[in-house]
Amino acid sequence: MNPETPELVRAAAERARAAGFAYSCDPDVGRLLAVLAAAVPERGRVLELGTGTGVGTAWLVSGLRPRRDATVTSVELDQERSALAASGDWPGFVDFRTGDALKLLPRLGAFDLIFADTVAGKQVGLELTIAALAPHGVLVVDDMTPAPGSTWDAEFAAGQEAVRRALLGHARLAAVELGGHGSGVILATARN
Repeated sequence: MNPETPELVRAAAERARAAGFAYSCDPDVGRLLAVLAAAVPERGRVLELGTGTGVGTAWLVSGLRPRRDATVTSVELDQERSALAASGDWPGFVDFRTGDALKLLPRLGAFDLIFADTVAGKQVGLELTIAALAPHGVLVVDDMTPAPGSTWDAEFAAGQEAVRRALLGHARLAAVELGGHGSGVILATARN
């Protein structure tokens, strides 16, 4: 890992390595998340869908520091991964939730920044994620291109293409695809 990588990110990446979890947030995407988190307004709210072992969460938190007026909520379906992520040394404004993002989203409120990093809330329930954006909130969707040297099965590829079309053509969003960045990112901002 790069020496400029925040300690919180290094610790989360080590948890992922020790657990054999191979789907952590790409470092280039993580740096983008940190930059976007730094722009979250005062008393802003950040949501991550798909905690994994907390690498993406750590990037988001690193962008928010040293502020303490924002909140970060991270949702993970898998109980073991959620517990592993939560075991880190997190500031008090981070809230880990274990459960189905599709069931939780309608009750969580509006967010200034959402990182959708799991099938629930992206390939399934994308409209719930978009509805959870505050006016002018930013949505980051990654894993929009296969990793170098790999391919997607036809069903997953069709699902990702549907996400791409939905985001780039959504009336509420101004969106751009950053295909050459990290794992392939679509960045969108809610118009209202």
